[in-house]
Amino acid sequence: MKLFRILCSDVFDADATAAATDPQRFMMMEHSRATKRSIWRTTLAMATSALPRAVSQNQSSKRIGQEWMAPQHSNHYRLWESQRTESYKVERDYEPPSERFGNPSTFQDDYIPRQPNPPPSCKPCDSKLPEGPFDGNTIHRTAYVVHALEPLFVRPREAYKPSDQPFEDLTTHQRDFKGMPGEQAKSCKPESTKHGSDDPFKGTTEFQDRYQPYLVTVPEFHKPREYVPPTDKMDLKSSNRLDYIKHRVAPRAPIKPAPARKSTGPFQGKTTTKEDYQPWRVCPQRLIKKEEEIQKPTGKFASLTTFRSHYIPHQANPPQSFKPVQAVPTVVPFKDETLYRTEYTPKKKEICPGINPDAMGYVYVNTDSQGHRFYRQVSPEPSGSNCSPVPEEIPAVS
Repeated sequence: MKLFRILCSDVFDADATAAATDPQRFMMMEHSRATKRSIWRTTLAMATSALPRAVSQNQSSKRIGQEWMAPQHSNHYRLWESQRTESYKVERDYEPPSERFGNPSTFQDDYIPRQPNPPPSCKPCDSKLPEGPFDGNTIHRTAYVVHALEPLFVRPREAYKPSDQPFEDLTTHQRDFKGMPGEQAKSCKPESTKHGSDDPFKGTTEFQDRYQPYLVTVPEFHKPREYVPPTDKMDLKSSNRLDYIKHRVAPRAPIKPAPARKSTGPFQGKTTTKEDYQPWRVCPQRLIKKEEEIQKPTGKFASLTTFRSHYIPHQANPPQSFKPVQAVPTVVPFKDETLYRTEYTPKKKEICPGINPDAMGYVYVNTDSQGHRFYRQVSPEPSGSNCSPVPEEIPAVS
């Protein structure tokens, strides 16, 4: 028991030291200390119940319980006598400066005004205009030599030789496709079978079958009492009306000022302001503007440009055309024939026998699984032989 007490005191000392340095941690320790206190009370009750029922031991256990239940702050905190520190501030009386406050800025102190030098004018001096007409000949016009055009070389056109073999219009699809009949795809739709019985529909539900109605009493509502108007007449006399005694008092005379004597002299309308006020001649303050360093021209603006002064209008001569002379004559007609026009052979359009089989001499045979109808051409019986060839079946559009 003594060892358990020593361990608990060490834990309290460590918590108190840490809480003194960190206030937030102190609040968390207070919360954990309350939890520990409840655990220690349970442990103390279990430890004291196992001890003998001696008076001395009971007193010691009570003393131990009182020490544990007391807060750690009150057991270990010592009140120190603190003294108030003296102020080291030197009190000085304000002494206004005797010299005038210098308010020039750094720009005003360091700035030295300088006289700007105007840049030299780049305008050319007045020059004399050249005499004589304007020479408009260029190097191209003077050095160009006209050469005679040679006749254009025309390659002779080879004569087209049409092919002697007939045109093969059999495509790969027509050659390789055999048109073998296949099985029609089966539908994956489930069969529509009837699920149910022919018995009449029962409209009762499980709730209607198993529900048992319970007898519920109607809640009682409080009925207010009916208002019965009083039969006696209302007494409208109040205490003020019964106890008030009316006195006859004369009305108080109004207090009016005594009538003043009217003066017959002229009215003096002069005031102190009119007599003592002297109007000052105030001129509006001019705008404080810095003088311009570059002097503006005073003479009239010369709107004559260098182009206007030096330009001399000349009569323009149309330039000579350097277009070459047409070397190829256009008398020969243009040949617009193409290979498609020369080699194209029109073919006879075949009519589907399914449109009008009787008129075209076809007889219906059968229809395959994919919906194609087959017709057979009716041919006349041959007279030279006794055999009867089977006519070929031709498919038609479904």
